[in-house]
Amino acid sequence: AEMAVQVMVLPSPKCLFDDPMQIRVMGLQPQQAVTLRASLVDESGELFQAHAHYRAGSSGELDLSCSPALGGSYLGVEPMGLLWSLQSKTPYKRLAKRNVLTPFCVDLEVYEGHGNISRLLGKCTNERWFLGEGVKRISVREGRLKATLFLPPGPGPFPGLIDLYGSGGGLVEYRASLLASRGFVTLALAYMAFEDIPTTPEVLELDYFEEAVNFLRKQKQVKDTGIGVLGLSKGADLALSMATFLPGIKAAVSISGSGFNSFIPLKGNGFTIPPHPCNLGRMKINDESGLVDFSDVLDDHRDPATWDCRIPLERSLAKFLFLCGLDDTNWKSDLYCQDAVQRLQQHGREVEFYSYSGAGHLLEPPYLPLCQASIHRVLGMFVCWGGQWREHAKAQEDAWHKIQAFFWQHL
Repeated sequence: AEMAVQVMVLPSPKCLFDDPMQIRVMGLQPQQAVTLRASLVDESGELFQAHAHYRAGSSGELDLSCSPALGGSYLGVEPMGLLWSLQSKTPYKRLAKRNVLTPFCVDLEVYEGHGNISRLLGKCTNERWFLGEGVKRISVREGRLKATLFLPPGPGPFPGLIDLYGSGGGLVEYRASLLASRGFVTLALAYMAFEDIPTTPEVLELDYFEEAVNFLRKQKQVKDTGIGVLGLSKGADLALSMATFLPGIKAAVSISGSGFNSFIPLKGNGFTIPPHPCNLGRMKINDESGLVDFSDVLDDHRDPATWDCRIPLERSLAKFLFLCGLDDTNWKSDLYCQDAVQRLQQHGREVEFYSYSGAGHLLEPPYLPLCQASIHRVLGMFVCWGGQWREHAKAQEDAWHKIQAFFWQHL
């Protein structure tokens, strides 16, 4: 009798989304040609899929941590390839988790042969969670704050983080929930396009962000040695502004950001930093795809006429970590990071900076697939983000380790 084919996810079929996994298939014929397929349906009902061709070993076993893919969505030995190469049939969809209380379920199937996927040989489901065992999710509507607090299990004290996403707005929780699952009390903070916060506020007030810092500092599980802040894109320059102007911020991470204020004036106590001058007439729209390339809309950041928009980072006592992708087609983040890093170094400040070749603008937690273009919720246009699949996946993995190590070191 033919032995049943078994598909296994080790060490466990349930894990956190940022956990690596080992996919093994047992019970195949020696040297049998098979196709592995991963499928995931997101919360809007969109199907994301990836597939790869493999050949079983002489014992009829397949282990994705050492067997190379011979074709399909990726090539070579890529233990997590079936996750990071997930793609939707609808173009320009971004895989993002809206409700962190439920997992993404990834169906893994093994089919016979490399051609038309016909005969199913075996399958299993991998549940990938965004909230670790015992992590609490608390909605925060205190004062003006619109945020969600994530508390790791136990009395702590834990390092405290504030997590900011970009100009697409909303309240984005999945990165914060994963960080809390890794031992940080994390506050995901909305600052535009959410509930009664306007889509494009006329001004952003530093007070609002200070309220968030004060709220976090008074949580009894939070260590009193200072707060960390991380931001992506527009959230990154806000993180740098917080580290510069607000007391109590000890460490800041900028992902695909810049050392100047972008898009919206930032009002502090007795001063306002204007947004960096830009000209939307310089945006390029691709005739065929309708995709928008924003990378040239800003005036030259080396022109002293733009320097009143700079964040005076060198005044900050915080530690800084800058991360960017060299294939960012949305924003010249590498140049903008280099500029900020040089200013800090000229003032004798400690700063870490990593740029990743082949990585795009949206450096997300690991194994979320690359999104090269998607709708920008505030602009209502399809925007290019850049990135090459494999390089971007490797960058996300490395950046995630660096972010956590940086916060553990300085908080």
